[in-house]
Amino acid sequence: MASISDNAQADRLLTARLDDVIRLSDKYACPRFFGFLDERERAVAETYLKRQDAIFRFYGGHTEAERVFVGVLPAYFSEDDTLFPITRMAFTFRKETKLTHRDVLGTLLSAGVKREKVGDILCGDGLVVVMVDEEIVPFLSQQITRIRGEGVSCIADYDGELPVFHRFSPIKGTVSAPRLDAVLKVLIGTSRETAAEHIRVGRVSLNHTLCTSVSHTVNEGDVVSVRGFGRYRIEQIGAQTQKGRLWLYAVHYI
Repeated sequence: MASISDNAQADRLLTARLDDVIRLSDKYACPRFFGFLDERERAVAETYLKRQDAIFRFYGGHTEAERVFVGVLPAYFSEDDTLFPITRMAFTFRKETKLTHRDVLGTLLSAGVKREKVGDILCGDGLVVVMVDEEIVPFLSQQITRIRGEGVSCIADYDGELPVFHRFSPIKGTVSAPRLDAVLKVLIGTSRETAAEHIRVGRVSLNHTLCTSVSHTVNEGDVVSVRGFGRYRIEQIGAQTQKGRLWLYAVHYI
């Protein structure tokens, strides 16, 4: 998890790239794209592009995408997903073999692919679909023949049904207040003191941004990530118990 200073430097580089994309789109009167952005980068880009009054759109190859390209569009262009330079690349293998997101990403990075060229990775039974920058498709088609030792067959431009992107485990509990330390206590099943320590030392992010304030208010829809524990989405906070506590409903990404 990056520090606040690391994030600030990354944000400056990101906004400089956004300025280039806006300038080139205006100069040549055509769409310009770059990505893949992670969820924190997407939030930064959205805020910045709105300030610049730019016409823009995000797309990551499927409707629930977390890693996305940003496209800056001239006013007369209609929104069209096919404009984005993203290819759905599939790898098939024996159904009895279970390949994970980590297995696939590790193989791609080991082959020399840069992380920003790879979007979401959807893993199913005997099928993995990877959203990739279209320019690396010929390379991957030739280079990726095995993932975690398992022989795979490549479909360079997959148009079939996609595996389920996320599975969730429900969490239910009560909190005294919608503070980050109280919420985190329920999410990871620890004491409030331990939850507070995770926050103070920089292991927790809220909506993809590092948060070190134990008293920060958590709202419905917020995403909490904890190093070593995973990611959680807050579904509902409210409905007091007889003892005056608040019911908390959340899901853990698995």
